[in-house]
Amino acid sequence: MERLVRLAAVPALSLALLLGACGGGTGDAAPQPPLAGARIGGPFALTDGAGKTVRDSDFAGRWRIVYFGYTYCPDVCPVDLQKIAAGLKAFESAHPALGSKVVPIFVTIDPERDTPEVVGRYVAAFHPRMVGLTGSPQAIAAVARAYAVPFAKREEPGSSEYLMDHGTQAYLMDPDGKPVALLPTDEGPDAVAHELERWVR
Repeated sequence: MERLVRLAAVPALSLALLLGACGGGTGDAAPQPPLAGARIGGPFALTDGAGKTVRDSDFAGRWRIVYFGYTYCPDVCPVDLQKIAAGLKAFESAHPALGSKVVPIFVTIDPERDTPEVVGRYVAAFHPRMVGLTGSPQAIAAVARAYAVPFAKREEPGSSEYLMDHGTQAYLMDPDGKPVALLPTDEGPDAVAHELERWVR
């Protein structure tokens, strides 16, 4: 898991550089989103669990939780997705109208194994509204780059199996597709729900 941690730290450094010039005044009426102005996100055309083309524009007007991972991930991805789903469910329970405006999105970084059917079945185990997306290797690489998520294939010597090292950040994006904040999955579902409550309007 060390490689996951190291790779996950790369976007944090990039974000620090990107946000270095973005300072919110202490007298602001409303808090400035931590990722305001960061160059994260962008247009994409991927494939959902039903085999349909899904574009970023399909989520216009809705808040989005965007997480990259892969279905064969032995532990990190399922644990993070459980926390995201539980946090969202808690937020939905406390604020039904606002909760319905948030769509959780899982993007695979392993399209070789994660077919639409596999991704669709995988996300259904976490949240009924979670959208699983896959695509061509080129499309996946492009969207991961747009979201500053590093990933790399790691093949084990003498084995036909492989793992994927990747960044583990969970982004909260606003209804216009702009980055708002990183969800604190490492702190558990309550922290995720609190962060959603802080920003979703």
